[in-house]
Amino acid sequence: MNVRLISGDEIRNRFPQLRADDIVGGSFCSTDGFVDPYSAMNGFMAWAADHGALLWKNATVTGLKCDAKGFVSVETTRGSIVTRQVVNCAGAWAAAVAKMVGIDLPVEPLRRMLVPSEPFEEFPHTAPMIIDMSNGFHFRPEARGFLLAWNDPEETPGFKTDFDPGFVEKILTRAAARVPCFANLPVNPKRAWAGLYEMTPDHHPILGEAPGVPGFFLANGFSGHGVMHAPATGKILCDLILTGKTEMIDASLLNLNRFAEGRLIHETAVL
Repeated sequence: MNVRLISGDEIRNRFPQLRADDIVGGSFCSTDGFVDPYSAMNGFMAWAADHGALLWKNATVTGLKCDAKGFVSVETTRGSIVTRQVVNCAGAWAAAVAKMVGIDLPVEPLRRMLVPSEPFEEFPHTAPMIIDMSNGFHFRPEARGFLLAWNDPEETPGFKTDFDPGFVEKILTRAAARVPCFANLPVNPKRAWAGLYEMTPDHHPILGEAPGVPGFFLANGFSGHGVMHAPATGKILCDLILTGKTEMIDASLLNLNRFAEGRLIHETAVL
């Protein structure tokens, strides 16, 4: 990855299609914004299975049993998993899992929607992902068109996975404001989709062993950055579980005791 700072003039020269009168500069990396989360997930799962992990699909967690020493088992719709250690990485559903052991985890689901365009040739497909930092609108080439994304500040928390057709006008308004030729961008709402982010109040993840619940490890609240942080998160959790420490980050900065004080906090069963 080669990231460098570029001037407003260079941005205007590279992409004259942008409205750039208010741009002073930016950062540039030619491969920014391109990832295939589904393939990454399949890769992680295949590697884990090849190295001895047992993966249960379509298994809903119904309870966590403990004794005086800590965890005994995870109860699921497919049976029990005997374990002394549990990792809660249940994404948008993490708070419900934490509640099973009496933890009030500040993680909420928040709908995010993506709009792909039809084929469009008026903006270069060699562009990286471009982010308008003034309002969060961003886009990148996708096949012969473009994929548009924007975090609607009017969105409210909840397990909403249906796409709202009214979002199309909102995002196209911001798209055309930054890329005037996008005023002609053709989109088909039937191709758009919605998913859930796992949000913490400060948009930072909760990572590490939960205070007061030995053996209960948290990897939650990545607020849209999970696919990028996944490899490092897995390594950090493995280190903490196996050795109680990690060299990936300064573990003292996790400071999970803040959670115990009622403020925000920044064979194993993995949920």
